[in-house]
Amino acid sequence: MDKRERVLAALGRKPVDRPPVSFWRHVPDVDHTAPGLAEAMLAFQRRWDLDFVKVMSSGVYCVEDWGCAVAYQGSPNGAKQCTKHAVQNRGDWARIRALDPGAGALGRELEAVRLIARGRADDAPILHTLFSPLTVARKLAGARLVEDLRQEPVAVEPALDAITDTMARHARAALEAGADGLFFATQTAAPDVVTPEESARFDLPRMRRMLDAVAGRSAFTLLHLHGRDIYFDQAAALPVHAVNWHDRLTAPRLGDAHRRFAGALVGGLSEGRTLLNGPPEAVAAEVRDALAQTGGRGVMIGPGCVLPLATPDAHLAAVVAAVKAAA
Repeated sequence: MDKRERVLAALGRKPVDRPPVSFWRHVPDVDHTAPGLAEAMLAFQRRWDLDFVKVMSSGVYCVEDWGCAVAYQGSPNGAKQCTKHAVQNRGDWARIRALDPGAGALGRELEAVRLIARGRADDAPILHTLFSPLTVARKLAGARLVEDLRQEPVAVEPALDAITDTMARHARAALEAGADGLFFATQTAAPDVVTPEESARFDLPRMRRMLDAVAGRSAFTLLHLHGRDIYFDQAAALPVHAVNWHDRLTAPRLGDAHRRFAGALVGGLSEGRTLLNGPPEAVAAEVRDALAQTGGRGVMIGPGCVLPLATPDAHLAAVVAAVKAAA
């Protein structure tokens, strides 16, 4: 099987010659330019021969054009942070209007996608990274988002709609630029951020609007649910092809999720423990366990989230070797 065929078979829970595998790591030193990000993604793909490429845009690229100042401040996983939020007070939400999805930082990311598509040596699907509207709003405002939503939602909801419109059009533009699919992340579908009712009111309908905008265009939409005690069943009802979450850290386990979601699952690896600390034998054991939980169908081996920068190459090599041994 070629890589695209292998991935699509896994999405349909069909037999594969071996399970697809991928992992992803931030590149904070170079992700502020399209050529720098693209070359880093292509080099990582050449090094590990992965079955799909998750474009590792800065996690705050989506708020730069609305006025957030961003910088890398030494996070162990390489993520950049907003050092100055665009929304400083409740009245600032009115300043969040729809943007040109191909200009500024958004345009930079589209150019990176074009360069990656042009430079890839195989047919491994390229997934452009997007964030849910409520996640983008939280990056724009920080902790005050939830206070504003609860005290005066009418001040925030027009901004959420502007974010949804902008990011839906940006998603379509990314597919036109050469992405095969989307890595669609929410960092707000968990109780330490909002309640299930708030997620269902403020985020899920807008996530669905974004997904409807790319229906039939994205061959592989991978939903990432970030955090502990995630609202798995709520989010998994969205029209996505696959789901990824910290399955070694929080419920559900892969085997349970395999019964609750009809598409593919991406996971099995503990990025903050086993992948980081090893030994390689423990990494290989997680691969085998993931395949045992799912019967080897409808599963792609991957981490629950981004790799720590310090993850040893020997541990990543152990992942690839274990997957190939399962063929």
